[in-house]
Amino acid sequence: MSSPARFDRGHTDDLMTFLTASPSPYHAVANAAERLEKAGFRQLSETDAWDAGTGGKFVLRGGALIAWFVPEGAAAHTPFRIVGAHTDSPNLRVKPLPDTGSQGWRQIAVEIYGGTLLNTWLDRDLGLAGRLTLRDGTERLVNVDRALLRVPQLAVHLDRSVNSDGLKLDKQRHMQPIWGLGDVQEGDLISFLEEEEGLDQGSVAGWDLMVHSIEPPSYLGRDRELVAGPRMDNLLSVHAGVAALAAVSAADKLDHIPVLAAFDHEENGSQSDTGADGPLLGNVLERSVFARGGSYEDRARAFAGTICLSSDTGHAVHPNYGERHDPTHHPRANGGPILKVNVNQRYATDGSGRAVFAAACERAGIPWQTFVSNNSMPCGTTIGPITAARHGIQTVDIGVAILSMHSARELCGADDPFLLANALVAFLEG
Repeated sequence: MSSPARFDRGHTDDLMTFLTASPSPYHAVANAAERLEKAGFRQLSETDAWDAGTGGKFVLRGGALIAWFVPEGAAAHTPFRIVGAHTDSPNLRVKPLPDTGSQGWRQIAVEIYGGTLLNTWLDRDLGLAGRLTLRDGTERLVNVDRALLRVPQLAVHLDRSVNSDGLKLDKQRHMQPIWGLGDVQEGDLISFLEEEEGLDQGSVAGWDLMVHSIEPPSYLGRDRELVAGPRMDNLLSVHAGVAALAAVSAADKLDHIPVLAAFDHEENGSQSDTGADGPLLGNVLERSVFARGGSYEDRARAFAGTICLSSDTGHAVHPNYGERHDPTHHPRANGGPILKVNVNQRYATDGSGRAVFAAACERAGIPWQTFVSNNSMPCGTTIGPITAARHGIQTVDIGVAILSMHSARELCGADDPFLLANALVAFLEG
């Protein structure tokens, strides 16, 4: 008999809190780590020797987090059950020489990160967040969560064809936000942030900064059955993964090791030391095996029995563009998590993986759906195929169906986040 769902709408309330508190990947993993620590997990340093102790553990590197729970009696060859996700979202990121301007306006030079919908950043009140690296090598998270920046659109009077011919934006000329009036002063932005953080002037040596919409997430619709908010792609999955891992860490008995792998840089190809195409996950899993006295043979056995659910958002059927979707696959909001399939391996799901996911949803007592692209439309991808190919482990691509993917503000069903979390709990319990 199917078990009842273990999360309710309170999970979605908490997701909105998590989204607001996580305007950058660095904030997202810091908030995830804080939640895991409250569940009894402890942080390990990659430069220290690891012991064979049981319990919850995690490592942080930049905007990535790998967390795992070693149950009592786990052997060196015990397989893993992994939930994969990513912490980054398409946005505007500050350039190395940020201070610029034109026509008496002071502006911030930004670079386009990932495949963002450019028009969604126009005429929004924007904050600034990210990571500052100080001259002594320490790091400081910064979040100016107020109306600091704005990318102003050209008035219709000066672009009479915009509504008939469509908006055309040049990434270099049209996307630089304003933040004041006056002459450009080199070093002005970083000096401002040092003052905001109470740092000595000249103490910041490096930065990784990005803009974000300061409008908070909110329920939407007549019956509040939808949620609108930023960075759902893919902090929705990160949040669900943290909740699921914390829940299963309290289980009486596990015959595998549950893992959460939250990577950075998925939106630009995952090729970094914190991305899914880097060595971070493999190193952590191998070190876990070896810390428990395992050999290369144990490592091979553990990986051969490992399964990964790669959780990322997918496309809900769009009411105004139904023809863009496959005619027989129409994922709907609040219809439950989606299984993502592409025979050309843009997603890693196969028939065996479908059975794993279906069994997890059945145990959780929740509905699920299938997504496949229209044959005439190119299919996106995610960390699933990368994880499968790099580590040789069975991987299944899943997620939540949303609208406005890669917008500054996305939309999903209000029930789907906790339905996903329940599916992940059932999967991690095995």
